Amino acid sequence: MYSLDFRKKVFEIKEEENLSFEDTSKRFHVGIATLFRWQQRMEPIIKRNVFSRKIDMKALKKDVKENPDLYQWERAKKFKVAQSSIFYAFKRLGFTYKKNVFSSKS
Repeated sequence: MYSLDFRKKVFEIKEEENLSFEDTSKRFHVGIATLFRWQQRMEPIIKRNVFSRKIDMKALKKDVKENPDLYQWERAKKFKVAQSSIFYAFKRLGFTYKKNVFSSKS
């Protein structure tokens, strides 16, 4: 990812030396499409704002407290989502619990 300072400097030099996008691309070893994207939006996009669409996070937290021994695929069936969705939801919630498969079920 290129810094904001570099992006601004590229366009300053492009304007000062009256370079085309192709010449600027060759000079700075940056793709033409990248230059066009920078022209539209100079600031880099650091993080996407992705939110949970299907999983109710409060219900998931409650379910983890009530049923700590469930596998992710079992929770996925319960919430009617994919197992990977449960994985990412756990990641967002900060769960680092790893199930001990050798523990006895009581």
